[in-house]
Amino acid sequence: MEMLKHPVSGCITIIVATLVLLAGTPAQAERFELGATSAEADAVVGCLYPMTGRSATYGRDSIAGIKIALDDLAQEAKAGLPAPKLRVIADDPRSKASYAVRLAQDFIANDKAQFFCGIVSSGVAHAVSDLAQREKIIMVGTDHASSRLSIEAGHKYYFRVTNDSWTSMAAGARYLRDLQKQTGWRKLAFIGPDYDYGHVSWTDLQLALSDLGVAYETVGSLWPKLYEPDYSIYINALQSAKPDIVVTALWGGDFIAFIKQAATTRFFETTRLANFDTGANYDVMTALGDQPYPGLILSARHHNNWPDTGRNKRFVTQFHEMTGRFPTYAAEGAYTGIIAIARAIEKAGGANDDAALIKALEGLQLALPEDPPGFASYIDPDTHQIVQAQAVGTVVHNEDFPPSKLMVGNWAIYDAEDLKPSKEMVKRRRDAVAGGSEAVPPPTP
Repeated sequence: MEMLKHPVSGCITIIVATLVLLAGTPAQAERFELGATSAEADAVVGCLYPMTGRSATYGRDSIAGIKIALDDLAQEAKAGLPAPKLRVIADDPRSKASYAVRLAQDFIANDKAQFFCGIVSSGVAHAVSDLAQREKIIMVGTDHASSRLSIEAGHKYYFRVTNDSWTSMAAGARYLRDLQKQTGWRKLAFIGPDYDYGHVSWTDLQLALSDLGVAYETVGSLWPKLYEPDYSIYINALQSAKPDIVVTALWGGDFIAFIKQAATTRFFETTRLANFDTGANYDVMTALGDQPYPGLILSARHHNNWPDTGRNKRFVTQFHEMTGRFPTYAAEGAYTGIIAIARAIEKAGGANDDAALIKALEGLQLALPEDPPGFASYIDPDTHQIVQAQAVGTVVHNEDFPPSKLMVGNWAIYDAEDLKPSKEMVKRRRDAVAGGSEAVPPPTP
C-alpha cells in the first residue's frame, strides 16, 4: 500500500491504492480518502464514483468537485463559521449494482459512514438507495438522474441534488413546444440506453409534452445497450423512420460515439438531434472539434459558460486551477452533494440525529454555481429532488474554455418552478406503483 499526502488548500488528501478481490471485478481499484482524519471528522461520507472505463471522467471530475467543497468548508471554518469537518471516502462501483452495495456496506461497517453520496448509473443508484433505506443511512445523489428514484422509489433517506430526468425533459418539452411554433416539426423519435435511466427519460418526455399539449407523431423508440460500440443499425433505423427531431438520453462516451458515427451518414442533413440532460457536457464539447454539427440542441446539469455569474466563474476557475482542465457537470454535482451534507449538519446541530438531518435537508436552500441571478436552488420537501432552473441552447463557436472550440449558446432559459413535476403527476405515479404497476403508461399525444 502506498499513501501520498499533500495539502489541498487546507484539506488533507490521501490516495490509497487497494486490492479488491471480488469475482468478476478487476483486482486493482483506487480508493480516495479526503478531508478530515477519522479522529477529527464530525461525519463520514461514503461516495461511489466510476474511476475506470468509459465513464471514468465523471469520477475524476467528481473527486475534484469534492475537493473544492472541502476547501470551501475549510475556509469557512478558518473564518469562524460553523462548518463541519467531513471525512469523505470514494470508491469505484464499476457500474455493478451488487458490487456497489458491497462497497456501501463496507462504508458502514468499516468506515462508520453516516451518509452515502454520488453514483452515476441510475441502476446502481436504485440498489444503493434500497440499502440506504434498510440501513437508515441518508443518501445524497449527485449524478444519476432517473426520476423514479425520487418519485416511485422515493423514501425519506434519499435526496438528489442535481437535475433529474423529469427536470431535463420538462425543459426539453418546452423547447420543443417553442420550436414547433417556429418550424412546424411533427415527427419525433427517441433513442436511449436500455436501462432504467433511458426508459424513464422517454416516459418523462412524453408526459411533459402531453402536459403542454404538444401534438406530434412518434416514429420510433430505440434501445441500444449501455456502452454500445456500434450505433450503425440504430442510425439506419432512424434515417428510415425520417423523424424531424430525434431526442436522445445517450450520455458520455456513448453520446459522443453516436454523434461521430451519425456524422459519417446524411443523418444531420435531415434531422435535428436533441439531448436535454447530458448533451452539453464539456467532454462532448471538446469531442466535437471545431465544427458544430448542424441542428444540435443541447443542455446539461451545469455549464461552464452559463450562468454568467461570479459564483459560477469562481467554481470553474477553482476547478481549472486545481486540475488544469475545465469541468464536466459531474464536478458541480459532487460539489453540491458535499455542501448540502455540510449545511444539513449545521442546521441539525450535528450528524447523529437522522430525523433532524432529514428535516434540515427538506426545503434546504443552496446558492450554487449553476443558479441564475436572483434564484437559489432548494430541495423539494415532498420528492427530495432539488429544484433548479435549466438552460437549453445550440452549439456555437467559443474558445474561452480550451481545448474546446465550441460551447452551447443561444440560450432558452426555463424557470425552476415551471420544471417541477405537478403534485397530481407525482401522486399518479406513486399510486401506480402502490397498485402493482411497474411504470405509468404515458398518454398518447
